[in-house]
Parts: sequence; structure tokens; C-alpha cells
Amino acid sequence: MIRNVVGSILALAGATAAVWSPFRAWYDGRHGRDYRIEDLFAGITDTKAEVIGSVLLPLAFAALLTLVGVVLRSRLLVALAGLVVLGFTVLWMVRVGQAEDGLAVDPDGGGLGTGVALALLGGVLLLLGALLMAGRARSRRAPEEVSTPPGHTTHPGPPVGPPPEERAGYTDTPANRGGYGGNEGYDRGAPPYDAPTRSYDVPDPDGREQPPDRDRWNNP
Repeated sequence: MIRNVVGSILALAGATAAVWSPFRAWYDGRHGRDYRIEDLFAGITDTKAEVIGSVLLPLAFAALLTLVGVVLRSRLLVALAGLVVLGFTVLWMVRVGQAEDGLAVDPDGGGLGTGVALALLGGVLLLLGALLMAGRARSRRAPEEVSTPPGHTTHPGPPVGPPPEERAGYTDTPANRGGYGGNEGYDRGAPPYDAPTRSYDVPDPDGREQPPDRDRWNNP
């Protein structure tokens, strides 16, 4: 919070110095608002520029970027404003140096003036403000719950085991194990050799009916 406040103050001070600089003398008593923007690319001339088409325009644009960056707490916008101010100021110095065969500083008011110093100071303050600003605080968002898309219904899986109403009346008895009725003494692994045999009535060759106990005693 404190870093944002200090950085914002430096950035606003730098933007103010940059906008004020074209109304001061830049070279040999000529104000910065008298230099045309196209002269920075084609060469310095003696033609006086209008205010809207002078060096004031890019510096005012940099001040606007600074205001937006301070409101949004954007370090990038503030740094970009500082680069715009320094870039146009350095470009102007290069063009004037080419036209005048070098730059000079005269204590009597000739040469480089206070306007150039204010522009350079404004660009440096903008960069310092961008470095000091902490930027926007990132809020930690809770993990979003997975929501069901509209129109989609979830179907539960198949129930495991018998229904509750049948489970309540179910008792674990030997008759319910395996569905064998009451054969709790029946050994499933025993061979079926001792299974009971069934007796049949076999007629006697002489035509007489044999007693039912005969097959039982004659069975090997």
C-alpha cells in the first residue's frame, strides 16, 4: 500500500514536469511547444509549430498514460509513459545536435534550457514511480466447485445388495445359504456315492409279485 502511494506520487510529479517542460525554453530561448513533431523525424527547422502539433502532444499523451496507470495501479502503463517522455526528449536532442553541430549549455540562457531538464527529470521520475509501485494485489480465489451443466442430470449407480426393505427381513440361516433349503448337513464336496437308492417293484418270473423289501436286501 505504501509503495503504491509513493510510486503514484513520483509518477504524477514526473507527468507534471513533462507536461510543463514544453512551456519552458529548450534551446537558445526557443520553447518546446515551438518545435513541430515532424521536425523530430525530418530535421529541425525554423518553422513555428502549433500547440496541437508540437512536442507537447506526445508529452501530454504520456501524462494521460500516467493517470490511467495510477488509477489502475499498472506499473506497465507508468513505465511506458516514462519511456515515451525520455524517447521523444532524446530524439529531439539528437536532431538539435545535428542541426547545431553539437549541443551547448550557456549560463547566460543560450544552449540547452530548463525545459529539456524538466522533460528528462519527468521521464526519470516516471520510471522510478513504476519501479516503486507494487501493482494490483492478486486476490486468492477459492477453488471453484464443479457445477452440473444445465439440462444434465446425474444418475446414481446401481444399488449394491438387496433393497433396504428386503435387507431388514433377511436372516442368516442355514436354509438361506446357497438356496439349498434345509440341507445343512449336505457336504457339497462329497462324492455322490452314498446317495440313497430308489427301490422298484420287479415282477417275479413266475408271475408273482415280489415283496418291496426284496430289492433292498438284494441290492449289492
